[in-house]
Amino acid sequence: MKVFFLTDNKIWFDFLEAWKKKRRENILIYCSPAGAQIFSEEIDSSRISILDVKNSFDEVKVEFDIGFSCHCKQIFPKSLVEIIPCFNFHPGLNPYNRGWFPQVFSIINGMPVGATLHKMDSKIDHGPVIAQRAISINSWDTSKSVYERVLDAEFELFDIWIERLLTGDFEEIELNDEGNYNSISDFNDLCEIDLDRKVSLREAIDFFRAMSFEGYDNAYFYDEDGRKVFVSLSLKVVQ
Repeated sequence: MKVFFLTDNKIWFDFLEAWKKKRRENILIYCSPAGAQIFSEEIDSSRISILDVKNSFDEVKVEFDIGFSCHCKQIFPKSLVEIIPCFNFHPGLNPYNRGWFPQVFSIINGMPVGATLHKMDSKIDHGPVIAQRAISINSWDTSKSVYERVLDAEFELFDIWIERLLTGDFEEIELNDEGNYNSISDFNDLCEIDLDRKVSLREAIDFFRAMSFEGYDNAYFYDEDGRKVFVSLSLKVVQ
């Protein structure tokens, strides 16, 4: 059996490399073309292999038996997922806030968040569920702290289910609710702050903590002189 993993996430990449060392099977780890630039800034180039599943699916479906997406920026084509089983470790609790940055939208709209392992179909973050792990959102959480706990939940699902996925020992659960989907454009629309919009303090705090992720500039406004000003929020809980 030959298996490929596609990830554009440094944390997932390190996790998969460590797991791969414990196994003897033909397991290959790739990043997508979009992720190559990200990885080149964080990982020794000798460790990076690129796989373009969109334009190389004819070769992929012949060479591999199973595929996995782990925070990959490239959509697996329908012609691939309908021929070989492909699975996605998704940082959201399907069907809620499918798509980009589920934890951001969950903090804002109050929908559940967590980790989902599902079999992929032709739609984004869609298909029968294998397993899920819900994550609670605390009043002091930012996008980053929620995301870190979601990652932990994904790794727990991986440890529990990976061997069963490779041997086909699992059941699929069809979701009756299509839920909702948020695109990268939806996120970008959130980033520019309307300074004249009237909201409650609760809504304002939820918005700013949802848009706060250490190391990234997200929410911003333009001041009277046309300067772009980024805003983030830091919270501290006293037990």
